[in-house]
Amino acid sequence: MFVADRWKDYTLIDAGGGKRLEKWGDFVLVRPDPQVIWGGGEGAEWTKAHGIYSRSSGGGGSWVKKNMPEEWEISYGDIRFSVSPMGFKHTGVFPEQAANWDWFSSLIKKSGRPIKLLNLFAYTGGASVAAALAGAFVCHVDASKGMVARAKTNAALSGVRPDGIRYIVDDCFKFVHREIRRGNKYDAIILDPPSYGRGPNGEKWSLEKDLCGLVADLVPLLSDEPLFVLLNSYTAGLSPSTCGYILGDALTRKFGGRVESDELGLPVVKSGLCLPCGASSRWTV
Repeated sequence: MFVADRWKDYTLIDAGGGKRLEKWGDFVLVRPDPQVIWGGGEGAEWTKAHGIYSRSSGGGGSWVKKNMPEEWEISYGDIRFSVSPMGFKHTGVFPEQAANWDWFSSLIKKSGRPIKLLNLFAYTGGASVAAALAGAFVCHVDASKGMVARAKTNAALSGVRPDGIRYIVDDCFKFVHREIRRGNKYDAIILDPPSYGRGPNGEKWSLEKDLCGLVADLVPLLSDEPLFVLLNSYTAGLSPSTCGYILGDALTRKFGGRVESDELGLPVVKSGLCLPCGASSRWTV
């Protein structure tokens, strides 16, 4: 398991009864988690949380807030994030991804050369900021204007140089195909595609059906000396090994290298366990 165990401003206090009890800076939140199918999730520390997200029977849900701001900041090393309770239980940060930030930041620093990196489905920019601070030039692509705006805020909070990240609000599939036609190349690619979605013309996207094609489309975008490709998945039932096979099949034929795949995890303070939080596959030469 790739464990994100170096946080100072985030703590997974407990997990049980379909929920997480988490401390984000000075504030404690309770959020649902479908992976937490064991018992627990009760007691005073759970009910005294500053924010509790409850799902509704009709889908979605809402936050119940107690003495907490609409927005605050936390840090991971040199990276600073704006955190806020958002729709669909999110906060704007996926803390388990810190394990990947550490991994690829080390690769970028050790490469000894300029690295041009493409971050697809880049959300609020945790990976973009980490890569930029490690010395890469980052192209950050996401279809949500609001998430790109939050990414710019996080980059500014973290002191990323103004020319360190290029922001693109666009459909990632369309952008990839345009970059291929333009002949643009990248030394590293990060992608975190959704489980389901729709394209600009109503095309249906399913990760399980379309992931192979997406990964194959990335091969022409890689430079002659690629450094890494990182694939993240939060789709239930899609194992780390499956993601790794797809990544390896597309890349090793042309570039060689190897793939390492595993679950992402967060240490649970109360139980000493590690909560599984999705899958990552890492290809390197």
